[in-house]
Amino acid sequence: MKKSLLPLITACSIALISASASAQILSIASPPQGSVWNTMSNGIANVGRSKANINLVVQPYSGNRAMMDAVNQGLAEFAINDVNDAIVAVQGKGDYQGRERSHLNIALRISPQPIGIFVRKDSGINKIEDLRGKRVASGWNAFPIGRPHMEAMLATGGLVWNDVKKVPVPDLIRAADNLSSGRLDATYFAIGGPKVAEVDASVGGVKFLPVNTDQAAQDAILKIRPAFYFSEAKPTPHLVGLEKAMKMLTWDNVLVVNDKVSDEQVYQMVKAILEHKDALIQLYPGFKTLAVNTPNKNYPGIQYHPGAIRYFKEKGLWQE
Repeated sequence: MKKSLLPLITACSIALISASASAQILSIASPPQGSVWNTMSNGIANVGRSKANINLVVQPYSGNRAMMDAVNQGLAEFAINDVNDAIVAVQGKGDYQGRERSHLNIALRISPQPIGIFVRKDSGINKIEDLRGKRVASGWNAFPIGRPHMEAMLATGGLVWNDVKKVPVPDLIRAADNLSSGRLDATYFAIGGPKVAEVDASVGGVKFLPVNTDQAAQDAILKIRPAFYFSEAKPTPHLVGLEKAMKMLTWDNVLVVNDKVSDEQVYQMVKAILEHKDALIQLYPGFKTLAVNTPNKNYPGIQYHPGAIRYFKEKGLWQE
């Protein structure tokens, strides 16, 4: 009798452990509502819950540094970020000077993310060089990643901060509001951001500015961050402010994960994202560029999580 109960007890124990694991709430740290990363995070959380039974919630933070600190400390399991910012966070450089965020890994490369400086359509500003002497968003104390992003885009036009009138802003959303109200001539955003569409409607139209992509511009952006590059963005209905195909400063969006998250949880998260692209696109068209065939690249100074590597190797996607 006792022997016959052992398999049943074992099976029940395994079931309880599995149920407990699936019931665990995992969080994605994100910027405030209206940002591309918040929109993407909510899409991933939705698909994770509905398609993979992963109990995911999105937890907004003030900006990238707060997000990376939350993931590094285990207050959140995941976050979408510019790979450049994740690299300097791990190294304890840039805005993270003085303390390495050593518990940060990458789960996967999500997509390329073009960004651009945008202005009112009737501003008379048509290129980066035209920003000389104009009121440009600066400071970025709550969203410090804004500093290298703006610095790199200005550099493509041969400009530095002293060439513009610096107007301090805390974050992306407030900067966009200031452009809408007339307190700024220029700020920046990721193309496809919901906030850009909001500003566009409020001021009668906005437009992104193209960047120079010659060798001098290439050298300038790489001095600022090691994984910046240029890509061409083409107009589509959800890319408000993109009037024609143009070259833009670009980084890779990556899913950052705390290295203490279990291999199985990371494996299932990566699987849920890469195997449900169509469902993600229905929630946010920007997922059309989801890198299902190239979900990992070799980046300097940051490692992939073992759970992600396991999935990539199983699917023949791992790049040594």
